[in-house]
Amino acid sequence: MAAHIGITTSHADGAQRLDRRYTTAIEDAGGVPMPVPLTESDRTVEATLGCIDGLVVPGGPAVTEGLTGPLPEELDALSPLRATSDRRWIEACAQAGRPILGICYGMQRLNALAGGTIYGDVEAERDGAQTHSQKRGGTTHSVSLQPSSHLRRWLSTETLTVNTRHLQAIATVGKGFSVAATAPDGVVEAIEHENGRLFGVQFHPERMGSVTHPLFQSFLDRVRGASVPSSA
Repeated sequence: MAAHIGITTSHADGAQRLDRRYTTAIEDAGGVPMPVPLTESDRTVEATLGCIDGLVVPGGPAVTEGLTGPLPEELDALSPLRATSDRRWIEACAQAGRPILGICYGMQRLNALAGGTIYGDVEAERDGAQTHSQKRGGTTHSVSLQPSSHLRRWLSTETLTVNTRHLQAIATVGKGFSVAATAPDGVVEAIEHENGRLFGVQFHPERMGSVTHPLFQSFLDRVRGASVPSSA
């Protein structure tokens, strides 16, 4: 069964934009990518919800909910339209039991909407934090996967070398979430919800090729499993 995956998009200069690497990663894993509209309409979300089996919330600008400190100058603020639209899609999919994968901004947004807090600038606020942004010279680093995490089982490894493209980071996890992976400096690199349907990674797996192909495959397997009626 092909899983239809909604993908939220960026918003700039009145236009929706989506890096094709997100759609390619889903297609390569056997899914059908379906970018969803930026919308302020609950009716649009409700009408579209029946067409998708899961949701990916990709990278983006600054998360502004639950901040523990000011945003750095080099980080763009989140547009009000994307903020409202993404919240509608996340809440509707979560309430309908659709699995959600948040990537970078997407992970931070899932966490913030669950009541977690976010460093505005992790390097400025967390003692010992390494550089996690390419804008500041960051490249790659390792992450340690928690033994009990879905991510550890999905990727079949204890450690993973990942890209690093974020200025913000999770300070405290939201209700129901637990830490699934951390960087060497302790910065949270992945979270998972106790309900088994909400997942987030701080790095960008769509840019990592075959290394993270199993992550997308396993997420799609989770989506397919969630769409099977309990009586089946």
